[in-house]
Amino acid sequence: MRYVQLRAFHYVAICGGFSRAAEAMFLTQPAVSDQVRKLEEEYDVLLFNRHKKQVTLTETGQRLLEITRRMFDIEQQALELLSESRALRSGTLRIVADAAHHMLHILARFREVYPGISISLQSGNTETVISSLYSYEADIGVLGGLPSGRDFEVVRLNSTPIVAFVATSHHLADRTSLTFEDLAKEPLVMRERGSKTRQKLEERAAELGIELKPAIEAEGREAVREIVASGGGIGFVSSAEFGQEGRLVRIPIEGPEMLMDEALICLRERAGGKLVSAFLEIARAMTEAEAIRP
Repeated sequence: MRYVQLRAFHYVAICGGFSRAAEAMFLTQPAVSDQVRKLEEEYDVLLFNRHKKQVTLTETGQRLLEITRRMFDIEQQALELLSESRALRSGTLRIVADAAHHMLHILARFREVYPGISISLQSGNTETVISSLYSYEADIGVLGGLPSGRDFEVVRLNSTPIVAFVATSHHLADRTSLTFEDLAKEPLVMRERGSKTRQKLEERAAELGIELKPAIEAEGREAVREIVASGGGIGFVSSAEFGQEGRLVRIPIEGPEMLMDEALICLRERAGGKLVSAFLEIARAMTEAEAIRP
């Protein structure tokens, strides 16, 4: 097994094809194909299913990709360490967030300190944040809860209660609070399964012997907001994420507060990377400053 063979396999896997891998590696397609073929022949395995112009990973290929992701990430960390003076002048930091609102001030400060770094920001629920970090498709995650286990480095951002919200024209818009009994009688607009907000609501309702059935299930916080604003029903969000919205009214939910602990996380094994550690350092400094502010 040679380094060039693993590298060729890795690029074909992450690029989705031999031609795109060749372009990314500045090689010819036959050269890339030859390295992958030699790797498969040497170990008598099939790493890719090749059907016409489509290339997909086999089960063995998928397992090998999990290893090469870690391998080449460590190589990148070593390169950053050896090129420390240049490491924070260029590069891309990939962030996936269930709600980017919680870290926009951190993002602004990071861009101010490191203007040469590009930022890739994608949205997702708690499940997709975690899976993106484990698959090395993201460097930093923001999610509505503190992750279990010891795999993650965590910076706690804030903790705010879940509230209901309705359109200003809704018949409950003048209510000062709502009970779970009230909610069970109304059309509800809820996030997709995998959302921590939805999970907490359903768990509390189950404790009370009440079933919450969404009339509309929408993917993403913005979709829920727009549906509720159009009169589609009652939505839910953490208080910190409600923001300023003239079309909507926030209504507290009666009973013990259901707190959303927003956290910024990364895989502990990747916390030493220059970009990740620089972002975490700024995040910690800013959250600590906010905590002691009167």
